[in-house]
Amino acid sequence: MLDGCVPWPEELAERYRAEGYWAAETLDVLLSAGARRHPDRTALVAADGTRFTWAELDAWADRIAAGLVAAGLVAQDRVLVQLPNVPEFVALFFGLLRAQVLPVLALPAHRESEIVPLCELSEAVAYFIAEDDGAGYDYRDLARTVVKAMPSVRQVFVVGDPAEFLPLPSADPVELPAADPFAPALFLLSGGTTGTPKLIPRTHTDYLYNARASAEVSGFSADTVYLVALPAAHNFALASPGLLGAMSTGGSVVLAPDPSADTAFELIERERVTVTAVVPPIALLWMDVVDFMDADLSTLELLQVGGAKFNPEPAARVRETLGCDLQQVFGMAEGLLNFTRLDDTDELKITTQGAPLCPADELLIVDEEGEPVAPGESGELLTRGPYTLRGYYRAAEHNARAFTDDGFYRSGDVVRQLPSGHLIVEGRRKDQINRGGEKIPAEELENHLLAHPAVHDAAVVGMPDEVMGERTCAFVVVKGEAPTLREVTAFLRERGVAAYKLPDRLEVLESFPQTKVGKVSKVALVRLLTGENG
Repeated sequence: MLDGCVPWPEELAERYRAEGYWAAETLDVLLSAGARRHPDRTALVAADGTRFTWAELDAWADRIAAGLVAAGLVAQDRVLVQLPNVPEFVALFFGLLRAQVLPVLALPAHRESEIVPLCELSEAVAYFIAEDDGAGYDYRDLARTVVKAMPSVRQVFVVGDPAEFLPLPSADPVELPAADPFAPALFLLSGGTTGTPKLIPRTHTDYLYNARASAEVSGFSADTVYLVALPAAHNFALASPGLLGAMSTGGSVVLAPDPSADTAFELIERERVTVTAVVPPIALLWMDVVDFMDADLSTLELLQVGGAKFNPEPAARVRETLGCDLQQVFGMAEGLLNFTRLDDTDELKITTQGAPLCPADELLIVDEEGEPVAPGESGELLTRGPYTLRGYYRAAEHNARAFTDDGFYRSGDVVRQLPSGHLIVEGRRKDQINRGGEKIPAEELENHLLAHPAVHDAAVVGMPDEVMGERTCAFVVVKGEAPTLREVTAFLRERGVAAYKLPDRLEVLESFPQTKVGKVSKVALVRLLTGENG
């Protein structure tokens, strides 16, 4: 196990192997086996219609793996990968697996305030980016900042015009040693509650189970055509079941550059897409506009909705508006996944966020004292299992708070469980805002706000919103003249804060309400908002 990663206790590891959850295979088998079984079938389709067979994608990954080695990267090196939904993301992912180089999967929306600390925490030696985001943002400018701040990043590889950097590595294929199936294969990012996202190590075997079991419970097959509408680096779109789940059954994957209805509906019609996954705001948008768009969505069989709670009222409209079945998905990059089943009643599909994926998933629902609540009562969800991490990477102090002594992960989600095993999500215990599936750490944004010369104090809360689930409201106590929301967001952009973290609303108060122990009462702040909103 890589230094800084927390292994599963040996007795549990033996159990997971014996019960068949952990296979002695690496994630690369998803591509290599597919290339052997059906080399000439379509594996991957780009937004512009460019198609790659399984054999072509397999050979491309081999060339990239050889190029990585030729560039001096070695097994267990960490590299930061920040690519949009382009074919190069998929080929690079498998090339990195084959070279045993560990990708840290950043999202396209991340900026300096996330990327630099992630490079520092992971000790990344290389950075993979696209030339730009297609809307005017140049990632090469970000790379220049990263290289200046982080000397450990020795190389930057660019999809597109590399400028002074390097093109995506490629070389004639070479024989490479096999990876250890039980070793880390990649790092996902936590939603984060304070500061920089934590790094989540996922092993080959646990993530392989994650993808395969998710694909099975979602009814994926060789006939599945999966549209990657969300960022491919996100756990939901990558392996829950995502593109890796589709590949595990021999299905094909279609890449969407964005989840807008214009883009997604065109791809669904053109490529005869059968399933895709979105967050609630996107599902709402699609349902609102489908009647006004000339799109044939008749092949779409299943819409998976997750990332944030999907409320019952819009959930009930999916079938009549989009003409497909609904599957709610509630999970976390840290591991535990819950799915409504395809044969569940409509009531369960509409009103719950699903039941645990795996028979070996262990769930505890506890009160504020850590004691189990009565059946059916609400409490914080704790979990452990064969695909749930035992600790964040290089985060011993945080792990002491985030995990119980016997290895249960404290999710921070407040849930209640029905007799059927299905969960209903009722909120978050942790101090973060879930804005349409994007997790915004309140403390991080508060720290940025406090750097503004006119801000004396800051408190960030989520305000209820029908479309996004929550939007972000920044309360500030000012010194001198109060800044406008536009001025504050411009200041935050200059500090490299990602666009999705920018506050949607700014409220100026003379002082903050306090709890009995003298802390800012965010409950009272939220009441101010909900009171104003009726």
